[in-house]
Amino acid sequence: MPRQLSIVIPAYNEAENLIPTVTKLHEVLANNGIDHEIVVINDASRDNSLAVLTELQQKIPTLVFYTNTGVNGFGYAVRFGLERFKGQCVALFMADMSDDPEDLVRFYRKMEATDADCVFGNRWGAGGKVIDYPSHKYWINRLANYIIRLCFQHGYNDTTNAFKLYKREVIEGIKPFLSPHFNLTIE
Repeated sequence: MPRQLSIVIPAYNEAENLIPTVTKLHEVLANNGIDHEIVVINDASRDNSLAVLTELQQKIPTLVFYTNTGVNGFGYAVRFGLERFKGQCVALFMADMSDDPEDLVRFYRKMEATDADCVFGNRWGAGGKVIDYPSHKYWINRLANYIIRLCFQHGYNDTTNAFKLYKREVIEGIKPFLSPHFNLTIE
């Protein structure tokens, strides 16, 4: 059953990335016939992100944006977006397009075909790919994911990856969110 897909993008000082990211994301989703909204959360950016979003909204009718006027930070921005999206499913997507819009289409099609509650990416598994990932970050990531796997006894090895797709009822069912920073992706 087709669902409207919402994409929440937290953005802090991402003016340079917003045009290519939002444009490409909209183009790929529209070309694949996916009803969508792109929800950008301007997290009190100090650059011209707000002006860029205002201009983009004139060209991309599925773009909505909000400015997080409360406490700032990645987790707070995502939480702000998860309180405002309209679709029946929602994905988190980074403003620097560190994830591929074509993968989002695959996630969406997988959810559609299997009625899965969630679809998660895996940068480290078969078919996964990481480009220009600093080695110190890699080792911290692998250690953190190993500890999480041990603690929670699950087989997923990329819990820290923010690139995930959820049905609305899953998001509603796990609220309230508590994490203020990148640890929200684990929560």
